[in-house]
Amino acid sequence: MVRAIVVADTSVLINFLRIDRMDLIEAHPASFIATDHVAGEIADTYPEQQTRYAAALNAGQITERRIDDSAELEIFLRLAAKGRLGAGERAAIAVALNRGCALAIDDSRAIRRALQEATLGENALSILRTQDIVVELIRKGVVSVEAADAIQVDWATNHRFKLKIVSFQDLS
Repeated sequence: MVRAIVVADTSVLINFLRIDRMDLIEAHPASFIATDHVAGEIADTYPEQQTRYAAALNAGQITERRIDDSAELEIFLRLAAKGRLGAGERAAIAVALNRGCALAIDDSRAIRRALQEATLGENALSILRTQDIVVELIRKGVVSVEAADAIQVDWATNHRFKLKIVSFQDLS
């Protein structure tokens, strides 16, 4: 059986890299890919995240792809012309749209722009936020609600990533 593919933006990857839980990305029902632009945004100032990302690549938990298709480059450049999106966001959106993949992204502005771009090309685009990924993992029995809530507390307390929910129980 072929697994669905999700193109991950930097923000989503960093949420899992910060807590050293790329195993959750691997356990997700879909395969995750990151573009070379996304990989480039994993900051030099956080060498631990870079090390974890490299380990995830080596372990096959995520796959990295270059953005080199002409249609992807066209979308990437069109998104750049409108400004306000980073290279990683533009690359992830372009690859997801061109390849018919889901897009894992948290930034609301980037999501709006991705959905606008999908409408221009008459493409369907499925968006997954970090919390959607965790909810899918709960539903598949990979992680318990209690463990997910502990991750949420860790994100909020130690990593400046706050979800607008009290508990994953409310979503699962």
